[in-house]
Amino acid sequence: MTVLPGAGITASPATEVAAEPIRASSLMRRSLRLWRTRLGLILVGLLVLVAIIGPYVAPYGPSTPVGVPNALPGGKAALGTDYLGQDVLSRLLYGGRSILAMALIATAIGLVAGVIIGLLAAYARNALDDVLMRIMDVILAFPQIMLALVAVAIVGPHAWVIVVAIALTTMPRAARVARGAALPIVERDFIAASEAMGVPRWRILLGELLPNTLGPLMVEASLRVTYSIGVIAALAYLGLSPNPNGANWGTMIQENQIALIVQPWGAAAPIIAIALLTMGTGLIGDGIARTAAGIDRSRSAE
Repeated sequence: MTVLPGAGITASPATEVAAEPIRASSLMRRSLRLWRTRLGLILVGLLVLVAIIGPYVAPYGPSTPVGVPNALPGGKAALGTDYLGQDVLSRLLYGGRSILAMALIATAIGLVAGVIIGLLAAYARNALDDVLMRIMDVILAFPQIMLALVAVAIVGPHAWVIVVAIALTTMPRAARVARGAALPIVERDFIAASEAMGVPRWRILLGELLPNTLGPLMVEASLRVTYSIGVIAALAYLGLSPNPNGANWGTMIQENQIALIVQPWGAAAPIIAIALLTMGTGLIGDGIARTAAGIDRSRSAE
């Protein structure tokens, strides 16, 4: 038994172990032992690399005609041409940057706001908890794509509107996960000990609650990125991208679907890119979830 300094409260060794935060670096390092996490990182890493360096290595500009419309792969166009005779490969290399950037920014904003609200609600355990979570329930009642469509229809298909709409719908989901993960931690002895020692509340939230909820939050982050990519691609497919004439994976699908039988790569290439990206983030989330739950820890070479 150990006496916590200045508190007059005894804590057992089990309590001291429970108080140790689960560091994100340690959790990620352990999850990398699973094949699904490694495969997910490879897929996401390759597509992020394509989005970053794609415009610099593309053989043509995104709007440069290189041949007749809907030409099959060959000659100047490795993946053929689209409905306007533009190079499909070049537009594919240009089209991922906007989707990834908006998805990551929107997810980050929504997660930060949601985690703050969820931790505050869990720690308060009073009327503030009820007020905050009921507000989150109201926002959660609106489907993500519907709220995004309403926002775009009212304000316009600007990038910041799409980011704010997706962040707003990400926030309540992150808040519920953060609150659910933090509630058992709030009742632990080391939280009471920190309060008795006069530790500021913000330090308890950031130093005690947040590190001990990282497992579920990292899984939620990967899921939210996946859904954000899907919503942004769906809006672009509906013609509601910030730059309708620019290269965008969702726009490419919408533009070239009519010639899917004649020249499939105009629509199939961005579909495959979006599918691989969402599959990769899902595999990463699954690997982290399994590691946090202690599943397959002894079968790291599966």
